[in-house]
Amino acid sequence: MARILIVDDSNLSRRILRSILEPAGHEIIEAGDGMTALECHFLQKPDLTILDLTMREMPGMEVLTQLRRLDPRARVLIGSADIQDSTQGMALAAGAVGFVGKPFTQAAVLNAVDAALSGGDV
Repeated sequence: MARILIVDDSNLSRRILRSILEPAGHEIIEAGDGMTALECHFLQKPDLTILDLTMREMPGMEVLTQLRRLDPRARVLIGSADIQDSTQGMALAAGAVGFVGKPFTQAAVLNAVDAALSGGDV
């Protein structure tokens, strides 16, 4: 299937996403912060990045902006508890391909990942 980079400073959130995505056949790479995420993106070349917005050191919006500036083809799906329309709008305007809210559910994550990978709306 796809190589997916999960970027979240919460170990629990990364474990939940891994437990949903690995059984669906995806290869998972993890990063606990923004700088590691940028490094992993360029070394591992994931098909999709699932990015949290609220992280220490480098916020998710900054990671998104850096990723899209350095790799305009990067596919980034936002995975966040901040589900406000304004936040989603800012993320989409910055180049995210979609949004999935926390708490994560298997159906929502798999649907969002499938749509993001196929180029559809998430």
